[in-house]
Amino acid sequence: MNRTKSMPHPDHWWGESKKLFRLTGPILIAQLTQMLMNVVDTVMAGRISATDLAAVSVGGSIWFPSTLLVFGISLALAPVISHFDGANKRNKVANITQQGFYAAAFGSLLCLAVILCAPLILNAMDVEDAFRTITLDYLSYLIWAIPALVLYMVLRNFCEGLSHTVPSLVIGVLGLLVNIPANYILINGKFGAPALGGAGCGLATAIVLWVMALGMLVYVMWTKRFKTIGLFNKWFKPDWDDIWYIIRIGFPIATAIFFEVSLFAAAALVIAPLGATVVASHQIALNISSLVYMVPLSLSMAVTLRVGFALGAGNPANAMLSHKLATIYGMTFAAVNGLIMWLGGAWLASLYTNDQMVIQVAATLMGLAAIFTLSDTFQAVAMGTLRGYKDTKVVMLITFVSYWPFGLTAGILLSRTDYLGPQMGAAGMWVGFIIGLTIAAVLLTWRLRKVSRDYDKNLLQQLNDDADATQPARP
Repeated sequence: MNRTKSMPHPDHWWGESKKLFRLTGPILIAQLTQMLMNVVDTVMAGRISATDLAAVSVGGSIWFPSTLLVFGISLALAPVISHFDGANKRNKVANITQQGFYAAAFGSLLCLAVILCAPLILNAMDVEDAFRTITLDYLSYLIWAIPALVLYMVLRNFCEGLSHTVPSLVIGVLGLLVNIPANYILINGKFGAPALGGAGCGLATAIVLWVMALGMLVYVMWTKRFKTIGLFNKWFKPDWDDIWYIIRIGFPIATAIFFEVSLFAAAALVIAPLGATVVASHQIALNISSLVYMVPLSLSMAVTLRVGFALGAGNPANAMLSHKLATIYGMTFAAVNGLIMWLGGAWLASLYTNDQMVIQVAATLMGLAAIFTLSDTFQAVAMGTLRGYKDTKVVMLITFVSYWPFGLTAGILLSRTDYLGPQMGAAGMWVGFIIGLTIAAVLLTWRLRKVSRDYDKNLLQQLNDDADATQPARP
């Protein structure tokens, strides 16, 4: 196989672009609905009391990390299924998806264990009794959401692995529409329901997840698109080789997400002693930059599917074309939004608060966010492409090295010490973000180039071996 060095025909670029956009759009809306659900929880709990708001915030901070293994294992299914789809081996999809259920159920045990240990976590935090009670009640309701989370995440990645992302959009919107009235009723005790306060957000979340999971199940079972897959026509016994294979891909994905999320979570702890004004400014800038990040994140998830499909079809050149296009579109979006944050940071911050000091600091941080959003986009697309290659272990190590020893350490030194120059406060932490994300972008790009070259060499060797095997024996 000769890998062409010429530019792809414009029609090829446009055709692949349309496929990327068709996948990215629904994923983006699904991600935004999930973010809006968190906003709804925060706003409605905050209207009850500061204690309820704080309890929901801390409870969510315990819940989300506990679910990462379920997320990682489920995300591992998408490239595996897309490989089968590209290789026209859809007869293997039902089995691997059911093995994904077993693997995700195993991962959910960690989720349960963390929630059961929540009293110990809160004891270590030495919180007041009312805060502790609301937080534990909130988490106790979420225990009932764990099976729904497994069902929803596996079925969502089953659909997306087959390049069908519309269900994620529809079910995400459905979840948001249920979340708002469920929160209102359970928090405030309307229509005969008990007034649960902030803890009602946990019960509402459990209800929403079950609605989303059952909605996805009904869609998968009844749509004609998946009839030929026969996902539940036969129930497969656990295959420990397949289960371990999925976990080997999924665990590094979960860990990489944890390293990235923990970088931003640790930043809030580092700058907390700098005062409420600084913390509020940081939160505003982080909220806006997180919203912008939904686009490269969605592109990253879409490119995983396109790369997996292309590799399954034996077309690595198209896999790298998908990566290049996703990078171009993502960086273009990041540049435009970075310019908006750079020039309009003060105006954006004024949408959140009237405090001029908070607005001034937030505007400075958004100027720095305008820089790191470029690196963040580059690393997100490269990471998504590597997932398409099912290369996750080295990615996990890269994210650890980039975000903790470099990004977090630099942020702490710049924000709280004079070791690297005058103390910068919150801005120093955001410079640490830039450093960590830029190193990740460079290392992930290096890894992708190596993986793609090795893949091409192995494929060429396989083709040569197949050709030799078909040659007639010499007399």
